[in-house]
Amino acid sequence: MTPRFFDIHAHVWDPAFNEDRNAVIARMQEKGVASIMIGTDFKSSQDSAMMASFTDEGIFASIGVHPIDDIEARFLVPLFDQLTEGKRVVAVGECGLDYSRLDEVSDVVLEKERQRKLFEMQIDFALAHNLPLMLHVRDSDKALADAHHDILAILREKKKEAGENLRGNVHFFSQTFAIAREYLVLGFTISFTGVITFSREYDEVIRLTPLDSIMTEPDSPYVAPAPYRGNRNEPVYVEEVVKKLAEIRGEDFETVRAATVQNALRVFNIVV
Repeated sequence: MTPRFFDIHAHVWDPAFNEDRNAVIARMQEKGVASIMIGTDFKSSQDSAMMASFTDEGIFASIGVHPIDDIEARFLVPLFDQLTEGKRVVAVGECGLDYSRLDEVSDVVLEKERQRKLFEMQIDFALAHNLPLMLHVRDSDKALADAHHDILAILREKKKEAGENLRGNVHFFSQTFAIAREYLVLGFTISFTGVITFSREYDEVIRLTPLDSIMTEPDSPYVAPAPYRGNRNEPVYVEEVVKKLAEIRGEDFETVRAATVQNALRVFNIVV
């Protein structure tokens, strides 16, 4: 059955859901919300893959290593290879570059190189398994867009070799349309969170981005949308993101809802 909504980025394995995880999943199924559980290291990737495997429908997994959540975390290919055996593993990530804490490291050049190597390993892994990427990109300063520029340079080089096989989504997009356009040219989509329900900062990029290149995510348990701000976020709140997208774009809710679901099914190669 085609889901009614698609949350492409959730962390329901997070301890914030330990008390009522099954109830959260039940609410998702009640509302027709499909979701991709996101790994940030091997353990959470394993948890995501297991959650997807043991749920009847509507839950999928993305496996990978976040650039800075744990700088000791490694992308061990044989271990992640095993996780791809699950038929509901649909992406690699969240992976990418995060320069938001460079002021905390002793050697910025070495730290950037560490992140780059980690990211490139996951690009190669995604290509080897014909999976899209789930990108995490955070700049040291929005005006500089330094992490985005570096990731785009990496992706352009990889694209020369991989062509259309290199694809994916930029999670929690928070840059300008000029940056968004660079990803769109490479065949990537961008996704928006509940931040758009209480900040007008992204209205222009939402209006200018083609609807077939937009996806939706609350990024639970973080950043709950209005009217749930201050509470734990969860996948069913993706409906609020869809509502706000339709409002900002001046389009029919049903049109935006259906398009964002189809975009997720297409990019993550999910057959329902």
